[in-house]
Amino acid sequence: MQDRIWKMLDNSDAFIALPGGIGTLDENFQIASWVQLNIHQKPIGLLNVDGFFNKLLSFLDQAREKNFIPHSARQIFISTSTAEEMIDKLEDFVYKPDPIAV
Repeated sequence: MQDRIWKMLDNSDAFIALPGGIGTLDENFQIASWVQLNIHQKPIGLLNVDGFFNKLLSFLDQAREKNFIPHSARQIFISTSTAEEMIDKLEDFVYKPDPIAV
């Protein structure tokens, strides 16, 4: 699976996840963790069909509020309920790095 993820990373400008199970979550969080390691700054689109990702997004917001994840890791998760809106948001995405602590 690792080789497949690297291939996707090399050949994509963004990632889009449909509702899924553990494998979907695993891949999304692995890709998200690479933002913190400065491997990439590509967005992850969560196609939030019927609110499927609502609780995950709430978890990510809470983790951000409690400073368990940096802003840069949270901002790459983009959620929409339609494919058309997703494409628009992914095209407009601009990565904003975290400020460097001095």
